[in-house]
Amino acid sequence: MGFRDSGVKRSMTAKNSTRGNGDLRVGVIGAGVMGSNHARVLAQLPGVKLAGVADPLAESRSRITGFVDCPTFATVDELLAAGVDAVTIAAPTHLHRDVSLACIAHGAHVLVEKPIATTGAEGREIIDAARKKGVTLMVGHVERFNPAVATIKEAIRGEEILSVAITRVGPFPPRMSNVGVVIDLAVHDIDLIRWFTGSDIVEVQPQLTSAMAEREDIALLQFRTASGVLAHINTNWLTPFKARTATIATRNKYIQGDLLTRQVTECFGFQRDGSYSMRHLPVGYDEPLRAEMMAFVKAIKTGSAPAITGEAGVASLEIAIKCLETRPKPVAAPQPHAASK
Repeated sequence: MGFRDSGVKRSMTAKNSTRGNGDLRVGVIGAGVMGSNHARVLAQLPGVKLAGVADPLAESRSRITGFVDCPTFATVDELLAAGVDAVTIAAPTHLHRDVSLACIAHGAHVLVEKPIATTGAEGREIIDAARKKGVTLMVGHVERFNPAVATIKEAIRGEEILSVAITRVGPFPPRMSNVGVVIDLAVHDIDLIRWFTGSDIVEVQPQLTSAMAEREDIALLQFRTASGVLAHINTNWLTPFKARTATIATRNKYIQGDLLTRQVTECFGFQRDGSYSMRHLPVGYDEPLRAEMMAFVKAIKTGSAPAITGEAGVASLEIAIKCLETRPKPVAAPQPHAASK
């Protein structure tokens, strides 16, 4: 996004928690696909004033003003100088550390898109800065706010979880260049596995392949949690359509969820003859990103812990990085069949 190594100065000016009519002034950093959605949602939230969007590309700034009424800025410095209580960061991952630290130093609360940073060390630096400054830090693992995911989480409450299997596949995204499927896609599901099970991942068995892209575009990832749950993630950029599913087996239930159609089915009452009962669970309709932004605003206004802490973001990132320690192998070219005699 060309932020010139974040394009920010470390201003130490503290910000008031609210301004003017009491609305929380929130700025967006990065006007790509995700940042544009941040701006759209924030512009519609009650109790929030979209203070502006910062992006170095004039084309991106122009696109933003086409659907939200807010000022735009070429640099993060300009956005901060205009006055913000909080920011959401949707800049490229390699800029997360510098942009986050600059905003925190300015006294702004921060929601940073997943992954929190490029390394665990950078993530912990952001966490330490937010703690010392006394501002809220939340990581944008938006899938937790998917109504289907929330229904699954409620259905397994109090259950002994045995296994988790998640599929997240789709076509290659043209915008993607600096990461593979593990950081772009699987990190969502690593976070969900940790959240569903309430347990840390202690064993990782990755299988990675690069078929069409420079980085891994197929990943089959197996995990074991500290509580003994076996988990599996199937992700790729080779499927011509998007699919997002989660299946969880517990001692008493088998739950299947489609995270796109938001249909969740629960199988239960297993009998010795192989019969069982099945029902469709009710699922809400809220937009995940809107629910995430509302949770961020609530954490700021109430002083409560954010829904996804910096520590949770770092834990999922470091598992993803551990998966990448296995270098992807290119798909072998098909061998010609020997001529039959």
